[in-house]
Amino acid sequence: MKVYMNGQLVPREQAVVSVFDHGLLYGDGVFEGIRVYGKRVFLLKEHVERLYESARAIRLVIPISQAEMVAAVEQTVAANQIGDGYVRLVITRGAGSLGLDIRRTSHPQVIIIADTISLYPRELYETGLKLITASTIRNHPQALSPRIKSLNYLNNIMAKIEGTDADCLEALMLNHKGEVSECTGDNIFIVKHGIIKTPPTDAGILEGITRYAVIRLARQAGLTVQEVSLTRHDVYVAEECFLTGTAAEVIAAVSLDGRSIGAGVPGPITKDLKSRFEKLTRGELTLDA
Repeated sequence: MKVYMNGQLVPREQAVVSVFDHGLLYGDGVFEGIRVYGKRVFLLKEHVERLYESARAIRLVIPISQAEMVAAVEQTVAANQIGDGYVRLVITRGAGSLGLDIRRTSHPQVIIIADTISLYPRELYETGLKLITASTIRNHPQALSPRIKSLNYLNNIMAKIEGTDADCLEALMLNHKGEVSECTGDNIFIVKHGIIKTPPTDAGILEGITRYAVIRLARQAGLTVQEVSLTRHDVYVAEECFLTGTAAEVIAAVSLDGRSIGAGVPGPITKDLKSRFEKLTRGELTLDA
């Protein structure tokens, strides 16, 4: 494997950062996860734009342009001969002192890893995921905007631990108002009376790129999509539930807290959107302007 480090492709063993890097010491940085399908980096422009927005929000200046970043990602994918895989794009604040002052940091690190990924076992895409509600809530959006995809994922990790302790591979997180926010690594949707509903951005969610794509695909198919506040009750009584994410793609959730959602199997709208998303990744569908 070759890893892109600050303009150079180096063997993975040489892809290292300083122990004084603020990314390591404080989670001070931003990242993106991006999929590759058929040697084509999927929705690369959208991911790069979100990366730079996240960086700007935390006052981190990425030392190369967006066009140069796009070229670097494509170079790294090609160098590792990735046909279908995953890109992790990481920007750290750079090395500094043992303190919080960003004025003492220098040389932000631009790191691009291209590899393969399998978030969930393949059979779960046929049978669906079981969820629990985590007691760990999403960070308050007025403390740190959830639209920033930062390197500090401890909030999500603690909720993920609750899920795995309960033999669930994903956990639902509520916000400070007790409303549905998102799962630890995925956005959530429900279906009720044929209408697709998903929490709005002010519910404390990351504006997922796959979420955006699936909403567009659903509307192209003539389905109604509403971005509205949801409670656990709405999930319990939903006819269908599914999750979206770069690594997860589109996957059904069939129970929450031991309660079956709908018939307890992936529903027809979920299956249809999963199929449409797969066609989008293969270039057989496009997103309307």
